[in-house]
Amino acid sequence: MMMKEIRIDTKVKLNNGVEMPIFGLGTFQSRSGKETQKAVLCALEAGYRLIDTAAMYGNEEDVGEALRKSGIPREEIFITTKLWNTDHGYDKALAAFETSRKKLGLSYVDLYLIHWPVEGLRTESWRALETLLEEGKCWAIGVSNYMTHHLEELLNNSSTVPAVNQVEFSPYLYQEDLLEFCRAHDIQLEAYSPLTKGHKLKDQKLVAIASKYSKSPAQILIRWALQKEVVVIPKSSRKDRILENADVFDFTISPEDMKVLDSFNEDLRTSWDPSTAP
Repeated sequence: MMMKEIRIDTKVKLNNGVEMPIFGLGTFQSRSGKETQKAVLCALEAGYRLIDTAAMYGNEEDVGEALRKSGIPREEIFITTKLWNTDHGYDKALAAFETSRKKLGLSYVDLYLIHWPVEGLRTESWRALETLLEEGKCWAIGVSNYMTHHLEELLNNSSTVPAVNQVEFSPYLYQEDLLEFCRAHDIQLEAYSPLTKGHKLKDQKLVAIASKYSKSPAQILIRWALQKEVVVIPKSSRKDRILENADVFDFTISPEDMKVLDSFNEDLRTSWDPSTAP
């Protein structure tokens, strides 16, 4: 499955009609202050239009500051932030969103996600997100780290289908069943840690494919996800890496090599494992 052409400004249409850039910058572990501001400004200058942050990252204020410094019109930039685990529950989730919105300095957030499927409270928190959506405080709502059983529970308890499910996703963690489930229910999958946090960038199988296309292993990993029609948010604070990660729109991985990359799956999780979360 592949789009006819993917560019840095390509957008995917979410299930509520909102358009989301297919490529963006992740800011997990980008330190608050100048590091995050510089990274976001560099990304925006390079053509990125999706910036992903979260309450837990502690850098929402810096994302907002970089957005203002960039001079790019607000409506051209897609901002995602997330509800942290300690803020679950209807009233707490509403209050947490307001805190994030104020830190970002925005009148609305493009996408608000439940960061983790906290047992016993996530259904109540989802109701809060529905309220935020109805009130126009965010344009789309979704989830993160939800496996199929979490999504089934949500769909059974709400008429609002999440617009996005953000999970760890790479050839080394090729969650094909989850991808197919999301496609079947019109949920856009989004990949965090698409670069395996660097763990597999020297894998000779990957290096061999990268050399074939005169690209870096990181660029192959990003392009693979893009060709799966998955939104990709590689994280970096370094200018050279931010530019390198965006240089993936001038080539196409062949169907044969896509299948080879698919075969790399080894269920490698470099973050947490939501598959065991009840």
